[in-house]
Amino acid sequence: MTDKLPKTGLDTVPKLLARNASSYADAAAYREKEFGIWQSWSWAQTAKEINALALGLLDLGVKEGDHIAIVGRNRPYFYWAMVAAQSVGAVPVPLYKDAVAEEMAFVLDHCTARFVVAEDQEQVDKIIDVMDDLKDLDGIIYLDPRGMRKYEKAALFDYKDVQKRGREKSDTLQAELDARIAKQDYDTTCVMLYTSGTTGRPKGVVLSNRNIIETGRRTGEFDNLSVNDSVLAYLPMAWVGDFIFSIGQAYSTGFCVACPESQETMQECLVEVGPSYFFAPPRYFEGLLTSVQIRMEDAGRFKRWAFKYFMNVASDVGPKLLDGKEVGLMSRLKYTIGRALIVEPLKNSLGLSRVRVGYTAGEAIGPELFDFYRSLGINLKQLYGQTEASVFITQQKDGEVRADTVGTPSPGVELKIDDTGEVFYRSAGAFVSYYKNPKSTKETKDSEGWVATGDAGFIEPATGQLRIIDRAKDVGKLKDGSMFAPKFVENKLKFYANILETVVFGNGRDNCVAFINIDLTAVGNWAERNNIAYSSYQELAAHPRVYEMIQQNVEETNASIAQDEFLSSCQISRFLILHKELDADDGELTRTQKVRRNIIGEKYSDLLTALYDGSTEIYTETEVTYEDGRKGAITATLEIRDVKTFDAKKVAA
Repeated sequence: MTDKLPKTGLDTVPKLLARNASSYADAAAYREKEFGIWQSWSWAQTAKEINALALGLLDLGVKEGDHIAIVGRNRPYFYWAMVAAQSVGAVPVPLYKDAVAEEMAFVLDHCTARFVVAEDQEQVDKIIDVMDDLKDLDGIIYLDPRGMRKYEKAALFDYKDVQKRGREKSDTLQAELDARIAKQDYDTTCVMLYTSGTTGRPKGVVLSNRNIIETGRRTGEFDNLSVNDSVLAYLPMAWVGDFIFSIGQAYSTGFCVACPESQETMQECLVEVGPSYFFAPPRYFEGLLTSVQIRMEDAGRFKRWAFKYFMNVASDVGPKLLDGKEVGLMSRLKYTIGRALIVEPLKNSLGLSRVRVGYTAGEAIGPELFDFYRSLGINLKQLYGQTEASVFITQQKDGEVRADTVGTPSPGVELKIDDTGEVFYRSAGAFVSYYKNPKSTKETKDSEGWVATGDAGFIEPATGQLRIIDRAKDVGKLKDGSMFAPKFVENKLKFYANILETVVFGNGRDNCVAFINIDLTAVGNWAERNNIAYSSYQELAAHPRVYEMIQQNVEETNASIAQDEFLSSCQISRFLILHKELDADDGELTRTQKVRRNIIGEKYSDLLTALYDGSTEIYTETEVTYEDGRKGAITATLEIRDVKTFDAKKVAA
C-alpha cells in the first residue's frame, strides 16, 4: 500500500474515492459521535454509502450540471452528499447552517439549486419559508425525520429512503452512474463555494477538480499527510477550509475525517479523537488559552508556581526543539521534568497531544499566543489563503516558523506584489470564475491567471516569506498623510484576552478611534474573582473597572504601535466599549466572523461622530435580532474615554 497519490489518472474526487475504497479499504474514512457513541466507516463502506446516494439522485432525476445545496453541521452524510452530487455530474453548494432563511434564499436562487440536502426540521423550515420564491427548487432531502411526520411530503425526501431507492434500482442505474463518473475530468466543476460577503452580496466561487485535487495533493505532500492521519471536521461546511481539509486533502491522502457530536461538544470530541492534523483560527487558540489562564487563576499556590516556572522553561526550549536547534543539557532536563508534570497533561486536556501538524489562519496571531502553543511542542504554523485559491497561497515550512509572517508560496504557487503593494498569486488552485459574474471574474483574475488577493503585503528579500499588512481596500491615510492600517491595530488589540473584537476607524481623519467588544468569558471570570456583580454583557461592559482594564490594554497597544516607524500614527486616541457583541445575525460580521467595517460604521454612525467630536458619553438605540429571528432594540448610554499616545521618536530612543 502506498500513501502517495499518483499524479495521473485520478482527476476527480469520485475517482479518488474508488482508489481509496480499493487501496485503503479497511482504513477509517469517517468517524462520527452520535448519542454519545463513536461510529466509524471504512473507505470501502463509504464508497457503498456514496454510490447508493448517487443512484438515488439519478432516480430523482438529477441532471449533469444541476446544483445541489447542502446545509447542516459536519456529518459524514453531508460529505457523502457532496461526493454523490459530483458522481452524477452535479455541483455541490454547501450553505452555512446558521444562515437565516433570506441568506439561504439568495444563494439557492443565485445558483438555481434543484435540490437541497438538509439536516433536520430547523433547516427544512427555513427552506420551506422561501420555497415559493425558488422556481428551480424541486425538492428537499432531509436526514433527520424528527418533527416532520405531518409535513406535506410531495417535495420532501428522506435521505435514507433515497439511498434505499438507489440500491433497489442499481441494476438499471449503475451503468449510467459509471458513465457519468468516467466522462468527468480535471476541468469538471468540483464545488461552488460562496464568499463571506464582507463588502456586499456573496459571490459563487467555481472550483474545478484540478483546483481541489492539485491543492490537496501538493499540500498533503508538503506536510507528509497520509492515511495514518486524522482531522476533526468542525469548521462550517460552507467554508473553503473545511472543503479542502475534509474533501481535497482527505480524499487525496486517505486520512480519516472525524465529526463531533455538536458544536457545543467540539472541545470534548477533540480530546477524544486526538487528531494528528488540526486547523483553527486565532480566535479559537485565544479562547483555549483564556480557559487555561482562568483555570490557573483558580488553582492553588504551588500549582500556579509550577505552571509559571515550567511554562517559562518550555517557552525557551520548546520552539528550539521543534526547529531542530541545540539545547543545553540542564535546559533539556528542566524541560523534560516540566513536560511530564505540566506540558503533556495540559496538551492532553486540550486535545492537542497527538497533533503533528497544526495550522492557523484568517487573522494575525499574537507572538505570545503563537509561542505559547509552540512551547508545548505543538507544531503550530501559519498559512495564508482564500476561497479563490482553494485555500493555500503560502504556508510555513518546518523550521521556518515565525509569528510575523505567513510563510513562503505553497507548492506550485507563484507570488508577486504590484506597485500599490497588493499581493497577487497564480496557481493550479486558482478558481475558474465567479458564477454568473464575468465582470468580477475579470477584475479579480487576469488573462495570464494572476489573481488579486485584495490584501496589501510584501515579501522579505532575505527569507522569501510573505508579510500581510492589511486588506488593500482598508489601507488608507490619516489627514496628515501617514499610513492607516486598521487590521494591524485590531489584531494587536485582540491579543489581549479581555478583548474579543474591535473595529478601528481613522481613514481621512486626524487620529484613530476604536469600538471594542469585551470577551465575556475572560472578563466575566475576572469580575467574579474581584467580587463585581453583573447581570448582562451590557452591564459588565459599562463597568468603570472594566473600562480601566481595557484602557490599560489600549495604552499598552499604543506603546507597541509607536515602535513601528511606518504605522506609529495608527495609535488609538479615543475608544468606547460597545453595549452588545457584534453579531452575524445583525449583519455586523460575516458567517466566517469577519468584521463588516463599512456596515458597522454606518450602523453606529452616532457613536463614531461622538468619538470624534469630543463627547464623553453618548446615548444610543440599536436594533438587534434574537435567536428566533424576531427584531428588538436595546438602549444604552456609553462612556467615551481618551487614552494616552506615545511619541514614536522617544519610544525608539
